[in-house]
Amino acid sequence: MNITAKMVADLREKTGAGMMDCKKALVAANGDMEAAVENLRKSGIAKAEKKSGRSTNQGKVWTGICDGCKAGAMVEVLCETDFAAKTDRFGQLVTDVATAALKAGGDGCVAEAVNESAKEILTNAIATIGENMQIRRAVRYQGGDNSTFAGYHHMDGRVSVLVEFEGEVSDELKKDICMHIAAFSPRYISSEDIPAEVIAKEKEIAAAADPKLAGKPAEMLEKILAGKINRFYSEVCLMNQPWVRDDKTSLAKVQPGLKIKRFTRWMVGEEL
Repeated sequence: MNITAKMVADLREKTGAGMMDCKKALVAANGDMEAAVENLRKSGIAKAEKKSGRSTNQGKVWTGICDGCKAGAMVEVLCETDFAAKTDRFGQLVTDVATAALKAGGDGCVAEAVNESAKEILTNAIATIGENMQIRRAVRYQGGDNSTFAGYHHMDGRVSVLVEFEGEVSDELKKDICMHIAAFSPRYISSEDIPAEVIAKEKEIAAAADPKLAGKPAEMLEKILAGKINRFYSEVCLMNQPWVRDDKTSLAKVQPGLKIKRFTRWMVGEEL
C-alpha cells in the first residue's frame, strides 16, 4: 500500500513520534492507522525500558483543581534535562498527570494510584520526548462542602503550592497566600498546629544556646523562653510570619478570621 505524506502527518499528530518512525510503523502495518499506533506504542514501551535507568532530577511540580468535586491535587513529575522540562509536551504531560491525580479519588498521598492510572500517559511521553521520566509523588485533597482551593506555580513549576481554605476567600488573597508560602516555606499554619514535643525541644535548645539563662529562676526563665518561642512562631508559622505584602505585619493580623485547612509546598528534586 502506498504510504502518503498525509498518513504520516496524521500518525505523527496522534502519537507525537518522529516522521521516520511514523512511516516505518505505517509500512509495517500496511497502512492500518490503528495498528501503526499500536506498533509505536509497543516501540515506546521498549524505549521506556531502555531509559528507565537514567537519572531524573529536572521536571515540574503542578496542581489541578476541581471546584465541582471539591478537590485539589499536586504532582511532581521528573525528567532528565531542563530542556525537556520546558517543552510544551512535558508541560501537557504534567497537566495530564495532575488530572489523573484528581480522578484518582481519596485524600492524602495518591502516588501509587496515579502511577497506575498514568502509566500509559508516561510511557507514551517517554517515547515521544526521548527521556526517562517518573512520577515522584502525588497528593490529593478531598475537601468538604465549604472547601475552596488554590494552586500556584513559581518559576514555571520549579516550586508549586496547593492550599485548601474553609469558606470563601478572594482570588487575590488566595494568590497572595500561595505566593507567601512559595517564598517563605512555612512548616505550620499557626502555633496551634505545632506538636507539643516540637515546642518543648525548641525551648530546650533556646535555653541551652544562651549561657546567661543558666541559674535563672524558673518563672523568669519561662517568660524569657516564651519570647523566644514567639520568635520561633514568626519563623515557621504561616499566620505569624512577616506577611509577603507588608513585612511589618502578619497574616494573622491582616486576616484574623481566615481559615486555612492545610497546604503543601513542593520544590522539584528536593530531599524528601
